[in-house]
Amino acid sequence: MLIFLQLEGGTGMKSNVTMRDIADKLGISSVTVSKALNDKDGVSEELKERIKTLAGEMGYRFNTVAKSMKEGLTYNIGVVIPERFTGPGQSFYLHIYQQISRALEPYGYYGILHILHREDEEQLNLPRIYYDRKVDGFILLGQVSKPYIELVQTMDQPKMFLDFYDEHADIDSVVTDNFYGAYELTNYLIAQGHRDIAYVGNIYSTSSIQDRFLGYYKSLLEHRLPLRNEWVLSDRDDEGSYVEMALPQLLPTAFVCNCDQVAHNLVHQLIGLGYRVPEDCSVVGFDNDVYATLIVPQLTTVGVDIEQMARTAVDSIMKKISHPGSRFGRVLVQGHIVYRDSVQPLERS
Repeated sequence: MLIFLQLEGGTGMKSNVTMRDIADKLGISSVTVSKALNDKDGVSEELKERIKTLAGEMGYRFNTVAKSMKEGLTYNIGVVIPERFTGPGQSFYLHIYQQISRALEPYGYYGILHILHREDEEQLNLPRIYYDRKVDGFILLGQVSKPYIELVQTMDQPKMFLDFYDEHADIDSVVTDNFYGAYELTNYLIAQGHRDIAYVGNIYSTSSIQDRFLGYYKSLLEHRLPLRNEWVLSDRDDEGSYVEMALPQLLPTAFVCNCDQVAHNLVHQLIGLGYRVPEDCSVVGFDNDVYATLIVPQLTTVGVDIEQMARTAVDSIMKKISHPGSRFGRVLVQGHIVYRDSVQPLERS
């Protein structure tokens, strides 16, 4: 029998919310609610989503101590983020972690954040919470090295990659549609009259940067525009540390940047050299994070659906826990262009 936690605070929110309360709200049986919240078979995906959403809104909580004693589960998920993605000014992955935590709540799970230090990644040390069996599965958030990916494959617990993938690893992943997002951004610049378009990003650094480059390149191919090597600019070294961008002598009229932080840095660099954005150069980013609106002009970018990515990853890892051997492959989550002021149409005769 489940034991429920008393909820404090929150005017209008009932304490000691039970499955029966949720069932009554939806006009279904408490058995159906139990199956949905525990991710069991016999309930459609659409109804499961409605039940989980309502459970979160009503403040339903499992008593995880009682459940773990009964079922032998910890009711924790380890979320591993490489250290290089958590430094000053790095907010994107921490924002995703917040969304993961929210998506775990209806399942009665908690997220345990583990920062993967550079030394542990290089020395191939798995998180302590793995050896101590403190979690039921892992979500790896942010690209790790090839040797570390091979190490992760040996882990005997459910695992997912989030915001990156590796073609040689037999591990499921959830990523934003990087290829199509950059493809659409480049198409937009071309529709605005731009023909001399650069790409900014180290294409050997992460799978996301590489896929965004390929989307940019496809747009050039479709419009029969040449790919110029000097207009593919590196923004970071292979370890992920940002480097000063070496601008070409002949400046393009537009830049497709692999993320908003890089676009933000590029705009500052261009302004420092006496160029005006977007009057002299248009600049677009990717992610729609805080950097997109910290600068004037604010950036046109691709809005990544962080909430949907987190929810998809959590739903997938829950299925893996309840149904060992479940496979999902690579799941793409669609983004959308957010139009702002960093692009100016280019008039051509």
